[in-house]
Amino acid sequence: MNKMIEYLLQFGSLDSEQIQFISDRGKVTTLVTNEYFSEAGKTPRYVGFILKGIFRTCYYNNKGDDITHDFIDENNFVTDMQKFEAQTAATEYIQAITDCEVIVFTKKDWDDIGKTIIGWDAITGQILRKCVVEILERRNFLVTEDATTRYLSFMKKFPSFINRIPLSYIASYLGMAQPSLSRIRKNIS
Repeated sequence: MNKMIEYLLQFGSLDSEQIQFISDRGKVTTLVTNEYFSEAGKTPRYVGFILKGIFRTCYYNNKGDDITHDFIDENNFVTDMQKFEAQTAATEYIQAITDCEVIVFTKKDWDDIGKTIIGWDAITGQILRKCVVEILERRNFLVTEDATTRYLSFMKKFPSFINRIPLSYIASYLGMAQPSLSRIRKNIS
């Protein structure tokens, strides 16, 4: 819980009562590799804060191919916030790609925090803005660079991911086939 509170305090101030109020509503849970945190076609049930592990957001295209859209790792919130807030069906999956430990909040608990803590909307608004900027920065190099440069950029931006994420997910994220990624890796070794 301390990691999440430290993260929140980067975006605003909370007194000890507010911290306790938030802490009382969060529940630590674990997900095993390949387990879904949220599934397409179902309403997201939780907002989570990742203590350990990596998730990916993914979807299936019209050919049935599994497409990785993004990765989310430790010390970040994970949810499909738009669908969670609206309580409508998600269009993407959020899947644990390593064993994960997450602090989860139900919709009711999340709403209670928002109604009780003055300034909560400002804190979560800043977190959302940060997440949007990070997603745009992460995706920018995918559009502008060739395959080898995309992989090198990925390694530079996410060095801890290389040995923790299956190559098939990295290849999908980078917009290439896994054999192409394997050739690139072989050529730069």
